[in-house]
Amino acid sequence: MSNLKTTTQSFNKFRIDPEQSRTGQNSNLFERIYKIVRKIPEGKVTTYGHLAMMLGTKDARKVGWALHANRDEKTPCHRVVDRNGRLAPNFAWDGEKEQRRRLEAEEVKFTDDNHVDLKVGLWQPF
Repeated sequence: MSNLKTTTQSFNKFRIDPEQSRTGQNSNLFERIYKIVRKIPEGKVTTYGHLAMMLGTKDARKVGWALHANRDEKTPCHRVVDRNGRLAPNFAWDGEKEQRRRLEAEEVKFTDDNHVDLKVGLWQPF
């Protein structure tokens, strides 16, 4: 039992609290994420993992937490999908339907109802 407690404590000290996105130690990382997301061109998408790689981390969840906490309409969070091109079920007010609506307006191609065609629309600036 003590190993589980130690592991949980170790995990929790690295966890990002989305409510602290604009203050404290999370704000610098979150702002770096938002800065990169603002560079994604209209009609293209990238993945949480690619953003994490650009930031020098392997933790794509931090990217997701930052995007979930974003309040700036100028940051096109809808252009970020998972590694398979899947839309985010928790995106904004209407979930993946809203994300899809925004991407379709930018003429992003889809392979099915919930997946972007990453072969055509993936933005990788590296």
